[in-house]
Amino acid sequence: MISKTMEAALNKQINREFYSAFLYLSMSAYFETVNLKGFAKWMRVQAKEERAHAVKIYDYMIARGGRVSLEAIEAPKVKWASADKVFEEAYAHEQKVTGMINALVDLAIKEKDHATFEMLQWFVKEQVEEEEQTSEILAQIKILGDVIGHLFFLDHQLAKRE
Repeated sequence: MISKTMEAALNKQINREFYSAFLYLSMSAYFETVNLKGFAKWMRVQAKEERAHAVKIYDYMIARGGRVSLEAIEAPKVKWASADKVFEEAYAHEQKVTGMINALVDLAIKEKDHATFEMLQWFVKEQVEEEEQTSEILAQIKILGDVIGHLFFLDHQLAKRE
């Protein structure tokens, strides 16, 4: 059985993961409007991953006898000035999520909840990958220059994400 404190914290994280999915889907829609279809696809895949993260925590809660409580999801931003601004925000968001996951790990340690600690290790590793991917793309945008014509090669590369 999961403690009420851990249950509340994991429910909050489920909501945050769904918000992340909404944010990335909104970013995808933005890229569609500026005809960067590869960027849009990359963000759509990212949104799908974030939904999977939420469901991973959801399933864990059910397995541990916890009660899942889904809350309203805040509406994300819908407009950005440029591709680099989108990826600056995505990278900052991933850093914020890393902090959230680390706080959950700290709580699991405090609660002596070894099962939750172990489950969260997957997320710790995942956040390293998430931050690395977004920061690499941001660096590439900055090297190319955030001009639509210059971004077409990167757009073609990002379209390959499955």
